[in-house]
Amino acid sequence: MFMPLLGSSKIAAFSATANPERAKAFYRDQLGLKLVSDESYALVFDANGTMLRVQKVKEVGEAKYTTLGWNVSDIAAMVDELEKAGVKFERYGFPGQDEKGIWTTPGGAAKIAWFKDPDGNILSLAQFA
Repeated sequence: MFMPLLGSSKIAAFSATANPERAKAFYRDQLGLKLVSDESYALVFDANGTMLRVQKVKEVGEAKYTTLGWNVSDIAAMVDELEKAGVKFERYGFPGQDEKGIWTTPGGAAKIAWFKDPDGNILSLAQFA
């Protein structure tokens, strides 16, 4: 049976900012997105049902952070399917990252796996508890 890989999975969007207050004003006030939370690592917005995480970084430059992600219901199965299609998952050596490259966050609230596109942009899969 053909599995549509990511074609039927919900997407999450990522961006970055070196100035969280300016970014908050822009995304909330100028673009009209609902601010969901202001966390220590990111501003989280609701972009018409899509989560937009504007990551707080020291400077915005070459993407050394996730630029696009998909929320999936079964991350292990999706990793297997994507590997069959030739996708290579990144291993960063984080405590809690398994042999497939799936990292479980402290407390187990999420599982995340990263891979790169041909240009080296970091993409991700996430499964939330």
